[in-house]
Amino acid sequence: MLARDGWAPYRCFVQADHQSCLAHLLRRCRLLQLDHPRSPFAARVQHRLQQALALRDRYAAGAVSAHGLAVARGRLLEQMLDLLTTTRTTIPAVQRFVAHLTVEAAALFTFLGDPVIDATNWRAEHAIRPAVVMRKSAAATAAPHGAQTQQILASVLRTTHQRGLDPAATLVTLLRAPTPIVPRSLQLPLA
Repeated sequence: MLARDGWAPYRCFVQADHQSCLAHLLRRCRLLQLDHPRSPFAARVQHRLQQALALRDRYAAGAVSAHGLAVARGRLLEQMLDLLTTTRTTIPAVQRFVAHLTVEAAALFTFLGDPVIDATNWRAEHAIRPAVVMRKSAAATAAPHGAQTQQILASVLRTTHQRGLDPAATLVTLLRAPTPIVPRSLQLPLA
């Protein structure tokens, strides 16, 4: 499962299930409404996304059955696709948002198909926060070699944390290897 913002390279992971971050999309809706108040498109998208979040909450509270959730999810996706295909606008920012949502459509409501999936990418944003703070505050990351070293260390340390491994032992294994390796404990299982 890949919960992500709208950055296009994430779409290259074709074997993963995707969830586009609704928080990013809702923020974009609010900004478009401020910049282009006469265009109804952003408000309509915002309404559909908020309906999806409300549906998730009603399902979690037991007010909607699994079958009802699946039916409502299908209707929401159908309504969103209809909105995307029927919208005509001359506003470039709205045109870009329509194009973006058209590409992202299949990843908008994945979270409604599995209650374990988040509707946003806040976990990923939270996970990289220490690395971002380090990058902004450490002078070593201004140089390309320092930045690359910091990226590698941050990735290894985060992976060891997520897998419940000893980071010191993992780093010792990596540093003692005669050639660069990825220890089995850090490798992702092949699907």
